[in-house]
Amino acid sequence: MKDVIKKEMLYDFDHIILILEHRELMDVEKLKELSDHAIEDVAVLKDLDVISITVLIYSIYKVVKILADADYLALLGQLKKTRTSLQDGDYVNYNKNMKNLFDIVRKGNAQVKEHLQDVMQAARIKKGTTLLEKGLSIGQAAGLMGLSNWDLQQYAGKTPALGSHNETVPAKLRVKKALSLFGVEG
Repeated sequence: MKDVIKKEMLYDFDHIILILEHRELMDVEKLKELSDHAIEDVAVLKDLDVISITVLIYSIYKVVKILADADYLALLGQLKKTRTSLQDGDYVNYNKNMKNLFDIVRKGNAQVKEHLQDVMQAARIKKGTTLLEKGLSIGQAAGLMGLSNWDLQQYAGKTPALGSHNETVPAKLRVKKALSLFGVEG
């Protein structure tokens, strides 16, 4: 694993642990903000591990309020173990711990269990749309998030993500530049 990826992932783990350590004061919106921060890393680094942690953070954001106390504590403990494995470069245990984290979120509550696939899919689609806003193509964003172009396009078409581009160079100047590339005077 590249150092820059490991550094970004440790940052994410540190912050999610910090947010969750004080359940009574927990600001759930900070989890969403952290997830949004992590998606910027996905856009830049295009790494599967970064995608996994981004989806994990968003999934936790969606279900943390309804986790039973025992599951909440297990989640927090597993996050710490996963962070330690990553810090130590023990990628075998890191991967096992990541799987355990997703399992805790999945089994934490009957309602969560029923809807986790929807939450995970929604997380991928939401983060895929954010990648579109960062300038990636639909194909790139869908591929990174493990979606079909169609899945992402259906959602993105209903959001301002695809139409929010504002051109800062006037059309006349763009045409003049294009013509000059082909040696045509305009």
